[in-house]
Amino acid sequence: MTEPDSVGLETNVEGPVVAIPVYAGVSELELGIMVAVCRLCGGEGATRTLHRSRVSILTAGGLVSTPHVMYAALPEPAALLLPGGPGAAKAARDPLLRGFLAAHAGLPTGASGSGLLLAGEAGTLQGRVLGGPADLTDLLWGFSPAEVRPGEVVTDAHLTTTPGGFPAMYAALAVAAVVWGEAAALGAAERLGWDGLRV
Repeated sequence: MTEPDSVGLETNVEGPVVAIPVYAGVSELELGIMVAVCRLCGGEGATRTLHRSRVSILTAGGLVSTPHVMYAALPEPAALLLPGGPGAAKAARDPLLRGFLAAHAGLPTGASGSGLLLAGEAGTLQGRVLGGPADLTDLLWGFSPAEVRPGEVVTDAHLTTTPGGFPAMYAALAVAAVVWGEAAALGAAERLGWDGLRV
């Protein structure tokens, strides 16, 4: 498997890949946490940020980020991570993203904050028990979940949902534990100084 680097050359990449859809207004905190956990567990090639083009996007905090790949160039992912951010509601209406998430609904998935809207618009929250941000409770009920637990971290089968910000760590670690094993996820948490206390 190969991965284009920043100048268009290709480098060898081995092992499972976690796909992380990104969009204008994504939270760089949540995105950074997710990428850091995966890299600690699986190495530099462990994640691919994903967008409909490779044009640079502006994150919520004003940083510029260039997605790794477009949808068509993504290797088959082992899992998904969905960071939130103020641009999530608009991004969730993108038919390409909705179709991608619906097609990969069976993968281990972690969603934080408003990143739950991406999964919701793709129809993958129906019948699920959800955690997430308290301020999105009414919107989340609109996706026909079995239950919504505002402000909590919840794992329902292969889906982990969390409030936004630092609790995105729980979503990332849950996915990492499935993809690379519990020991790797615990090691990443220790290296990042995460104490594992729930919100």
